[in-house]
Amino acid sequence: MTKIMKAVRLHAFGGPEQLIYEDAPKPALKSGEVLVRVHAVGLNPPDWYLREGYKMLPAEWQPKVSFPIVPGTDVSGVVDAVADDVQGFAAGDEVYAMVRFPAGLAGKSSAYAEYVAVPATELALKPSGIDHVHAAGAPMSVLTAWQFLIDLGHNEPNPLQPHQHEPVPLAGKTVLVNGAAGGVGHLVVQLAKWREARVIAVASGSHETFLRDLGADDFIDYGKVKPEEVVGDVDLVVDAVGGPATARFLPTLKRGGALYPIFPLGFDGSDEAKRRGVTVSTTQVRSNGAQLAEIVPLLDSGLIRVGVDSIFTLAEASKAHERAAAGHIRGKIVLTVARGQLA
Repeated sequence: MTKIMKAVRLHAFGGPEQLIYEDAPKPALKSGEVLVRVHAVGLNPPDWYLREGYKMLPAEWQPKVSFPIVPGTDVSGVVDAVADDVQGFAAGDEVYAMVRFPAGLAGKSSAYAEYVAVPATELALKPSGIDHVHAAGAPMSVLTAWQFLIDLGHNEPNPLQPHQHEPVPLAGKTVLVNGAAGGVGHLVVQLAKWREARVIAVASGSHETFLRDLGADDFIDYGKVKPEEVVGDVDLVVDAVGGPATARFLPTLKRGGALYPIFPLGFDGSDEAKRRGVTVSTTQVRSNGAQLAEIVPLLDSGLIRVGVDSIFTLAEASKAHERAAAGHIRGKIVLTVARGQLA
């Protein structure tokens, strides 16, 4: 059996052109791991953050990287082999996972490849009702939405705030989702509806039909009106865009409401939130195979669906990153690994 595979690697930080499709060592299977033959890879913002060297982070937070590295975290594929101490998975099983995140954010997740070694605890059987493309689009986005809205699922200290994030009850509540058409946002919309909330989706006008089809009760085209000027008395705002502008949503919330910025860096509205009686809370998504298994019935039944913006081959990873940089993404960008490429 060959010990070489095709992968996309970085030899330096920079733009999409730094993503090189080339031969790379096939991962060796270690204790507690499952070797997955990858069929599809889902793209996520940490992929381009890594490619750029996490330059948006303070210097002391930037992970140390040893080149070459293989970026990416989200895979769907077929089990090729399992370590002797692994139970619950066998060769031939179709599986999906978010690999080693955030532990591998310096390039140890290694998903842009024909094969990836995955800790068994981060793996789940793939939903049988969807294909590998849609399954690969799910893990990081659906786990982010799940851990923010439904169940945090771990007791790790929160590096972004002094207290642990706690999801709030959603039934009968009004939830505004900013960036609702994106990878995380469109799944937040669906999970909130599943939990019987009224959902206001904020996105560009071209996404209205898409979001109403996913269950959004109301839609705001941010290109025509500022949501903070027309919405009030909201119970929860999930800002899937985040960043410094998140504070603009504080006036939309009722006293006792909550603001969840998915990307919290730059938020400076803590004093205003306190005056308004609003809780601001965030968390870092973490790999969790048990939660992915719990989500399988929702994906199988179509109660939640993964929107796919565009599909590229593994060799076209640089083009996929160019698509991401263009913005206005509807759902997820996915890479496919052709069967002819596999050893």
